[in-house]
Amino acid sequence: MDDEALVLRPAEVEDVPDLVDVFLTARAAAPMPASIHAPREVAAFLAARLEDGSIDETWVAEVGGVVVGYARFTATWLDDLYVAPGAQRAGVGAALLDLVKVLRPDGFGLWVFTSNAPARAFYATHGFVEEEHTDGSENDERTPDVRMVWSGTL
Repeated sequence: MDDEALVLRPAEVEDVPDLVDVFLTARAAAPMPASIHAPREVAAFLAARLEDGSIDETWVAEVGGVVVGYARFTATWLDDLYVAPGAQRAGVGAALLDLVKVLRPDGFGLWVFTSNAPARAFYATHGFVEEEHTDGSENDERTPDVRMVWSGTL
């Protein structure tokens, strides 16, 4: 990854297997609960979102033609930002987050598991503020989480 350019582009349905791989490997490497959804469920969900296109946007980060990360977001929420473990700490997550900020300049929120201290620190470094802590009773994993908000460029 050292000398190859990072490319950000809109995701396509053909990217779904790569998105699922990034999703599962990034979660497994992070201090957060494993996904409670089977890989085929994750694939079906992401494929449906890409096929519809009116619900959210998904962008991928590629290096040398290999998907190394992705961001999925709505008008007001960053639902997914995952980077493959081998590509972490190389600017991929920051590039994806900066893209979302450009596309959503009025601000947006996200949820991160309380246990995921590296992600919380990453978002704080990029201007997000912790607004709400929950016991996790409202998320699929039933694990405490934090709502973080970036207020935008205004």
